[in-house]
Amino acid sequence: MKCNIVRRALVQGLLAAAAITAFPAGAAAPASPSGAQPQYGGVLTAILNPEPPNLNVAMQQVGTTQMVAGKIYESLLTYSFDLKPQPSLAASWDISPDQLTYTFHLQPNAQWHDGKPFTSADVVFTYTKILANTPRTRSLMRYIQDITAPDDHTVVFRLKERYSAFLYAFDIGGGVILPKHLYDVDTPLAQNPHNNAPVGTGPFKFKRWERGSYIELVKNEHYWKEGRPYLDGITYRVIPDAASRRLALEQRTVQQAWLQDIEPFDIPRVSKLAHINATQKGYEYWSTLHWIEMNEARKPMDDKRFRQAVMYAIDREFIAKRIMFGMGTVSTGPFHRNTRFYDANIKQYPYDPKKAIALLDEMGLKPDAKGVRVKLGLIPNPYGEMQRRIAEYTKQSLGKVGIVIDIENTDVGGWTTRMGNWDFDMAYNGVFQYGDPAIGVSRTYISSNIKKGLAFTNTSQYRNPKVDELFDQAATAPTDEERQRLYTEVQKILAEDVPLAWIDDTNYSTFLDKRVHDAITTGLGAVDTYADAWMEPK
Repeated sequence: MKCNIVRRALVQGLLAAAAITAFPAGAAAPASPSGAQPQYGGVLTAILNPEPPNLNVAMQQVGTTQMVAGKIYESLLTYSFDLKPQPSLAASWDISPDQLTYTFHLQPNAQWHDGKPFTSADVVFTYTKILANTPRTRSLMRYIQDITAPDDHTVVFRLKERYSAFLYAFDIGGGVILPKHLYDVDTPLAQNPHNNAPVGTGPFKFKRWERGSYIELVKNEHYWKEGRPYLDGITYRVIPDAASRRLALEQRTVQQAWLQDIEPFDIPRVSKLAHINATQKGYEYWSTLHWIEMNEARKPMDDKRFRQAVMYAIDREFIAKRIMFGMGTVSTGPFHRNTRFYDANIKQYPYDPKKAIALLDEMGLKPDAKGVRVKLGLIPNPYGEMQRRIAEYTKQSLGKVGIVIDIENTDVGGWTTRMGNWDFDMAYNGVFQYGDPAIGVSRTYISSNIKKGLAFTNTSQYRNPKVDELFDQAATAPTDEERQRLYTEVQKILAEDVPLAWIDDTNYSTFLDKRVHDAITTGLGAVDTYADAWMEPK
């Protein structure tokens, strides 16, 4: 009963004014989340597209890096389908009455894949020396006074002030723990050889990476979770071609596809395959929102009338229905509809090219003899053919109102580098919202997160002091009611300013061969550890 009360309080923001232990240390896991009898053995083969730049999730936040690294590395917590914090490398945790001190009790038997013991020193080092400089965790570190390790299996986070989203910040993307003995070295982080040959604490160990072909992981025989993993390994096959990805799933040479692996027009066909299970569970924590970044350091993107015109000029309903085939729903603003404190009652931008033209005329962007008002570059999201078609449609739509677009193609590494370095006019992006707006939404809009060289920050360079103030207040507000009021106000301001052109809230599916069981067991879905996943023999 105590466990359930605490979990509810964490989600509702109504923590009792007393020190609380959220989960009992050493609690036994069920034999199988599905209740079926699991079997040992088998290698799960999954699609990998596109191939990630590297496997250090502290450096790379792209989805494919997180998916592979999530089997090798771990974080302190994971999250249930209803976004309640669950144990991972932290077996349990206590919260002080003033909600300023969080004490994590670590798994006592965890060790790194090279046999070195996992200790609290690894956690302190990772947060203070590595994650403090990353796009995701920089926002969290603003609220942290210090991080200490009273003993090898205890870590204490002391906050400067209450941070209502604190326990939502410990997923693998924002809270990956790296081995101190391999990263506390003179080699610069970006050049560390373990970025591409990772050593973690997770249920699977890195074996090899054949660039352009596959990444092979094998079972960690000394995993801290007793009896896990069930699988002998996981192989991620790089399959760039969409038709080949579908065919591999149909012919059962792969057993998993996720995110945008399957083209939208193929989804009805794949979903009907007798040997495939399709699920939309496992995306609750991510809640990806697609948008067009507009570099506000360049004209005419620095004028909100231009940004509003872009919103009016694009038929986002057409994109959602005719290009994404239901994999997306038209965005209503800066919060994905699955994100906490979402409010749809804000200014909307229905498809209306005449309004777009009127705004451009008002700005003085008159068309020349060829109907051209301005020429700009657009970098597509490099995640498959669907994103290419969305970029082409965007080019056509904006061209009709006199905004001539040059599509600039690049790979994942080039895409993140160019956005991080502000080397773009416009660029498509897909960003995870991570369950709570203080973690996944504010980072895109607050001016303190304008940092050149880091993708997935405020790369549009939008600045509004009132927005900064509201996000700060909402992050520390004591009740959900107060947070809702503040987040509603910030959504209304952003809807007027249009820092980005919000396109769609995603509705992704994961496709698994029916031989695979208990793979998707948390709100992190295919990114989580797969410690419980198992396969029936052929």
